[in-house]
Amino acid sequence: MEIAKGIGAALKSIVDYHGIDEGLIQKIVFDALVWSSLHGLVVGDRNVQRSGQLPGVGMVHAPFALLPMPFPESHWKQACELAPVFNELIDRVSLDGKFLQDSLSRTKKVDAFTSKLLDIHSKILEMNKKEEIRLGLHRSDYMLDEKTKLLLQIELNTISSSFPGLGCLVTDLHRTLLNYYGEGLGLDSKRIPRNTAVGQFAEALAKAWTEYNNPRAVAMVVVQTEEHNMKTLAEIDREGKLLSDGTLLVDGQAVAVVYFRAGYAPTDYPSESEWRARLLMEQSSAIKCPSISYHLAGTKKIQQELAKPNVLERFLENKEDIAKLQKCFAGLWSLDDSEITRKAIEKPELFVMKPQREGGGNNIYGDDVKETLLRLQKEGSEENAAYILMQRIFPTVSSTFLMRDGICHKDHAISELGVYSAYLRNKENVIMNDQCGYLMRTKISTSNEGGVAAGFAVLDSIYLT
Repeated sequence: MEIAKGIGAALKSIVDYHGIDEGLIQKIVFDALVWSSLHGLVVGDRNVQRSGQLPGVGMVHAPFALLPMPFPESHWKQACELAPVFNELIDRVSLDGKFLQDSLSRTKKVDAFTSKLLDIHSKILEMNKKEEIRLGLHRSDYMLDEKTKLLLQIELNTISSSFPGLGCLVTDLHRTLLNYYGEGLGLDSKRIPRNTAVGQFAEALAKAWTEYNNPRAVAMVVVQTEEHNMKTLAEIDREGKLLSDGTLLVDGQAVAVVYFRAGYAPTDYPSESEWRARLLMEQSSAIKCPSISYHLAGTKKIQQELAKPNVLERFLENKEDIAKLQKCFAGLWSLDDSEITRKAIEKPELFVMKPQREGGGNNIYGDDVKETLLRLQKEGSEENAAYILMQRIFPTVSSTFLMRDGICHKDHAISELGVYSAYLRNKENVIMNDQCGYLMRTKISTSNEGGVAAGFAVLDSIYLT
């Protein structure tokens, strides 16, 4: 009990936000904005028409918290220790094609996007194609529940695990600011853990390229249509070709590694062209990050299936590892569970309803949970298989300063910790299974969603307490 009280006190605030001199705040804001401009903590400004069309035109600082968010060191260590275990779990789940197909079979009937992904997966299974070299760049997201003081997993991202680059920069920004202003604020920059996500992700991609063992082959990033830093799915469909030995050629170049920055949302596949490109890549010998099986292993439904009793034992032998994972699982249920559905209708504020989607802005909260469940019951269709129910986590609310569009706002906020990890395997040889830095996202406490790119949150770092 005393430990729980200590954690709660530590999380409340590391700084007396009401007592900070306004002049000091403005100095920190100015220095933070200058640092962001000099070090590339910037994104395209959607308000500028030419942004994204010409390099350096229409840039604005990424949204960030002015000071780091307190976080208990014991829970930080717990999240780091979980990373390699989740990596191993995802790899083993990905190899069990029957488990993936069976678990998502009802979802397939009512969710066209998941159905298309499963169709590609089925074709790969029919080919009896083995992914001998497997690369995963993952991010497991957590919140620290105020009432139970438990670190609970929100989701595990296996595709396009965003913000390792900007997340590292925010960590560097906060360490720099505390080197200058920390003494006056009573804060020590050494309490902010170093963030090596972008370097370790790059190292994993480079090691995968080496394992492919073709020095003339390239690494290819699959991007959305408004981005210009590599190939879109439509371009790959036009320019892609599969050689008889499985080599993927795009625009005449052999491809060793495919990194999917796009492909996680239905909007990334506006026509059959994009689906043809995805299948072409899956059929090839190129190392996919993620492969179709890794992609499916990261879906919400699989997360819910893995939380069922005795399911982890299907994939993992180590009882300590199983116990570690189970400790961080929040309540997760299928909508087939009539008792939980009834409770969610009675107290919708205690639940979140999640579809099989990535990218933020898709979840259902509050009275909308009740209305959606009642509608599904009335219709009696199988559409309920498109969703899962999850226990709503209530983290500690803290005061913080949020920076967006050059303006500093003081507000009450909650945070979500994401821990990056990399996994690389060639047949039986595990080359890399590492925790790779972190992402802290902070949002105002009244906001349900937490996506930075979607406009709900800001980038942050952690201050160990």
